[in-house]
Amino acid sequence: MKKITIIGSGFSSLSAACYLAKAGHQVSLFEKNSTVGGRARQLKRDGFTFDMGPSWYWMPDIFDKFFADFGKVTKDYYQLDKLSPAYNIYFNEGNLTIGDSLDKIVQAFEEIEVGSGVKLEKFIAEAQDHYRIAIDKIVLRPGLSPLELVTPETITRVDRFFRTISQRVRKDFKNPKLIATLEFPVLFLGAKPNQTPSFYSFMNFADFGLGTWHPKGGMYEIVLAMEKLALSLGVNIHTNSPVDKIIVRDKKAVGISINGKDIMSDIVLSGADYHHSETLLDPPFRQYSEAYWDKKTFAPSSLLFYVGFNERIPNVEHHNLFFDSDFTKHAEEIYDNAVWPSDPLFYANFPSISDPSMAPENCETGFFLIPIAPDLEDNENLREAYFDKIMDRFEDKIGKNVRDSIIFKESFCVKDFKETYNSYKGNAYGMANTLMQTAFLRPKLKSSRVQNLYFTGQLTVPGPGVPPALISGKIVADLISKK
Repeated sequence: MKKITIIGSGFSSLSAACYLAKAGHQVSLFEKNSTVGGRARQLKRDGFTFDMGPSWYWMPDIFDKFFADFGKVTKDYYQLDKLSPAYNIYFNEGNLTIGDSLDKIVQAFEEIEVGSGVKLEKFIAEAQDHYRIAIDKIVLRPGLSPLELVTPETITRVDRFFRTISQRVRKDFKNPKLIATLEFPVLFLGAKPNQTPSFYSFMNFADFGLGTWHPKGGMYEIVLAMEKLALSLGVNIHTNSPVDKIIVRDKKAVGISINGKDIMSDIVLSGADYHHSETLLDPPFRQYSEAYWDKKTFAPSSLLFYVGFNERIPNVEHHNLFFDSDFTKHAEEIYDNAVWPSDPLFYANFPSISDPSMAPENCETGFFLIPIAPDLEDNENLREAYFDKIMDRFEDKIGKNVRDSIIFKESFCVKDFKETYNSYKGNAYGMANTLMQTAFLRPKLKSSRVQNLYFTGQLTVPGPGVPPALISGKIVADLISKK
């Protein structure tokens, strides 16, 4: 049995804590904020409930596998409902409703572009094949060697790592609406479709094949479930405990320091932002330079608004994507030019539509997200200007003025990501999964300079997103237990 200290309490940290405790280790977890969950925190105000971070429940099989590893099922902790429809996409002209089955989506595609239905079925079959390989063969590997990517399955599909999602989609689909719809899921991976390997089309299977789900009460119910599981396994959880330093002696991590108090352990694992975690080390013990981090492609940051409405909002679904502006231009303003977007795409989430428990009666819980480049200037005037910008379009699309119905509004942006989560450049989703930032090319789970020091989370393997975070915790726990 080893004494293990974990920094941070996001999905990857909670996952690792559960696996390490199950393996018989003595685990203590330290979180800087007042509640667990990391970026997946919750805001409650005046009877409204908001998920402050992740709001999409995709890949239900990954959550099922996590809880099954502890002899549990998701319904032991929360009620899970499949959304019907999954989401709605608003374009300049008309909209596209993504149904709760592939048959419905095929029909919707066919109505927009004759012949696209059969092509979509073939595309999703290929995406399902990629999903099987990714989940069963690749994603659980610790990113230690390029050989991890070499399997009988990947060798015969090597071209799919060098061709992009954008190329693959445009090969079969010509209508801009369908192209945008198929390119959208890889934005969860934090990179432009023309920089993401086509193998990552497995996200399209996660979308159209596995569906979009909602845990009653919101995504924070998963955090509470994992916290409950961790406590039942004997994990000690400490909130309001910001770590000042990782203590190194004789090139070994031997503990952490919090408010001048040293807490000693055999192993230190950080699930906090990787860049920030390394700043807790003296410079000689850091693996990656500031120049290294600066040249990496980071996933976007976000401008978020949490809005309470005193009436129900018409003509929207639980999840809504507003693609009524130039997709390519917005992507360039995030990744290539790093400027505030001129006419941004945005996302609007109204969980109270399918889950009335998340808002007072006859009210609506609204969550708006604008993807932006990391490290932009961030002030209240900019935030307000962009809220007005998206609300003009939102009201136009739904055919109703709703600004007069706003009871309250809170925002969260680059400055808050930095201050609240120690997020590098205020990124929201970690490091993008481009070809040159995949698997063994991502920052390592195990420090090369300090013994007994490990990392987990969205800047290391396998990458951004909630399911990958659960997997990252499992991988690093296995690595530590095999030590």
